[in-house]
Amino acid sequence: MSIDKAYLRWMVVAGLAVLLGGLQQAEAQNTKFSGYMFGDYYYVAASHNPDLEERNGFWFRRIYFTFDQGIAEGWSVRLRTEMAQPGDFTSGSKMTPVVKDAYVKWTNGRHTILLGISPTPTWDRVEKAWGYRAVEKTALDLYKFGSSRDFGLAARGKLDADGRVQYHVMVANGASNGTETDKGKKVLASLAFSPVKAFTVEGYADYEDRPGRTNRTTLQGAAWYSRKEGRLGVQYAHQIQQKADGGEDTFDVFSVFGAVRLQDKLHALARFDRQFQPNPKASSIAYVPFAEDAEASFIVVGLDYALTDKVHVMPNVEVVTYSEAAGATSDSDVLARFTFYYKF
Repeated sequence: MSIDKAYLRWMVVAGLAVLLGGLQQAEAQNTKFSGYMFGDYYYVAASHNPDLEERNGFWFRRIYFTFDQGIAEGWSVRLRTEMAQPGDFTSGSKMTPVVKDAYVKWTNGRHTILLGISPTPTWDRVEKAWGYRAVEKTALDLYKFGSSRDFGLAARGKLDADGRVQYHVMVANGASNGTETDKGKKVLASLAFSPVKAFTVEGYADYEDRPGRTNRTTLQGAAWYSRKEGRLGVQYAHQIQQKADGGEDTFDVFSVFGAVRLQDKLHALARFDRQFQPNPKASSIAYVPFAEDAEASFIVVGLDYALTDKVHVMPNVEVVTYSEAAGATSDSDVLARFTFYYKF
């Protein structure tokens, strides 16, 4: 009889171990850890700032680590951290991680709700259409028209069964992934329509209630055509910045971008941006030496070669030219880069 009890105890222990192992395996199947990083070897061939000419070196422009987990049917969470080296050509500080994404997501059919720090609709779809964030930010991101992330409540999804009409709306702090410091909030919305799978048009608007009657409104229109052989897109944005004295400043930017497949693992890419007013934030744009006192045109051309599906090298050249301002013309900026990108 004692032998039977001992046998039973071992059977219970073994059964519990198998059950626990199965639960851990099921949890592991709902958990994903991933990441990607990109950077360059850069050389400043010419600059409006003579002190920057012939500067060169390696830097990481972004490093991301992402944790995703499904926590229940229709529910999931994401935590993503971001690190970057300074891009002002002078700072020597080390990389410090910050929270990029931190949200809980509920999906019901064609619709999704997110609470926390999540992507904004400002250039989320346009960035995917451009396809080369590792080479350069999209126009609105680069020229600081808004932020890629904000803390708030968002809803996105498809308005029809075929997914031809997609929406993304958000109510947020307006402080990016930082802490709220005023009582105003920001409302953002985009609506995209794809009459055919390869072609999409998108309209976007936001309104930010800021302190001291310095509210901001942004309007954007974009369209792109994408196939396996290549893609082509255009983007135009207009921002109104109210001033405390009752006046206002306006900023406009136009961008056209594209890429074409040359071989199975080789693509060519190009983009042209035009800023129609001097950008007062130009000197704070990281990794590209812009001047603040003139209208600017930005050009990037390059190649993308896939060493593997997860490792790419992308030699490219960025050029900034300036219109006349205050009777003078700023010298052009030329930045040659060997960009590398890998993910896991």
